[in-house]
Amino acid sequence: MSTTIQSELRVAEKQSTLTELRNKGFVPSVVYGYNTEATSISVNERDLIKTLRVTGRNGVMQLLVGEDKLNVVLNDYQADALKGTITHADFLEIDMAEKLEVSVQINLVGESVGEKDGGIVQQPNWEIDIKVKPSDIPETFDIDITELNIGETITVADIREKSKYEILSEDDFALVTITAPRSEEELEALDEVSEDVSAEPEVIGEKEEE
Repeated sequence: MSTTIQSELRVAEKQSTLTELRNKGFVPSVVYGYNTEATSISVNERDLIKTLRVTGRNGVMQLLVGEDKLNVVLNDYQADALKGTITHADFLEIDMAEKLEVSVQINLVGESVGEKDGGIVQQPNWEIDIKVKPSDIPETFDIDITELNIGETITVADIREKSKYEILSEDDFALVTITAPRSEEELEALDEVSEDVSAEPEVIGEKEEE
């Protein structure tokens, strides 16, 4: 599938015009960066979504602006939570030879020793910040947890030297931890809380019949 998106130049528009543009399936956008001054454009929403499925959120795509073909990444976007549509997009033109700072989703690999012993896997953070050339941006940042025991935690400090990426997150940035299984008393307490929450509330002003 192609990773090239056609864009159309646009001028500053009223809100009503932007709404009409979105209703026709286009996303009001702006492109700026490496060799490009901020330029207002629009792109077909369906084409953008299809391309992102191929490149991933941080992947490089080609954007046609007039006669120019730019290497860009989706720097930011806005979405309509109710409709599930993209309402605005910011494209950043990049130099393929220069490293980028990006946030990449953390992917836990394997089943830990602690998990096999009944421990609970907890992931305090879902993304990690790295600096990498555009052509080397990974879809996910994989972390092997197979040797992790109950009570142990993997932080950035534990993997920084072994990682092939330049990690920007601080050393104490927690990636995954294995906690001890809950005791019977804790489980019973949770059940009691659940029962209290689900209990039918008393109607204000309602009195028992005498």
